[in-house]
Amino acid sequence: MSAIGVVRSPFVEAFGVPRQPGLAPVRARVELDPRVIALEALRGLESVTHVWLLFVFHRADPAQTHPTVRPPRLGGNARMGVLATRSPQRPNPLGLSVVRLLGVDGHTLTVEGVDLLDGTPVLDVKPYVAEVDRIDDSAVGWLPPPEPPRAVEFAAAAAAALAATPEPAALRAELVALLQLDPRPSHRRGDDDDPHAYGMALGALDVRFEVRGGVDVVLELRARTNDDGAASPAGATAP
Repeated sequence: MSAIGVVRSPFVEAFGVPRQPGLAPVRARVELDPRVIALEALRGLESVTHVWLLFVFHRADPAQTHPTVRPPRLGGNARMGVLATRSPQRPNPLGLSVVRLLGVDGHTLTVEGVDLLDGTPVLDVKPYVAEVDRIDDSAVGWLPPPEPPRAVEFAAAAAAALAATPEPAALRAELVALLQLDPRPSHRRGDDDDPHAYGMALGALDVRFEVRGGVDVVLELRARTNDDGAASPAGATAP
């Protein structure tokens, strides 16, 4: 198999990417390759509200694939069989995410609720069909119940920088949703007075935050620099 397109998302590094799709209202584009996909193949897709994306974990290291993994939802302290999890370190590095389809423009799909790194190769796009895809009595017995949403605040400097962005309300919603998922390493989760400050890349921005008294505090938002030291272009978080 070969890729039919690529994801363009604001997630340029693994830190901060949601554990699953649909947990944060982060938008991205799926750019289909016109050399592989004819426009006729997209006929009717504009009427679909959600799609499955079959993709490759292109940054997974085959050398790190093992029969068991430490799921973050268990605090990184317990092991489960890799086939009982959605770990990217799999015998075959294949992933499946359901996302909201916001629009179709030629060979470009605009989607929301992504959990995919920028540059992720896409192998297929399929419509989500609720009457057959939704299973109400499904369960994963080892998963703990979801934690209540975390409080998120913005320091004065971060609030000022947020207000200066082109779409502050949308960016704020993205940041709040991402931080409520607690992107810190598994061994730090549950520490409500973490002495460490953390940095997270989101599109054209570098985000710095810390946890004080159980509250995630955004300390700073600044333009992310490229490898050559130049600032990444400001604007919407998706490249």
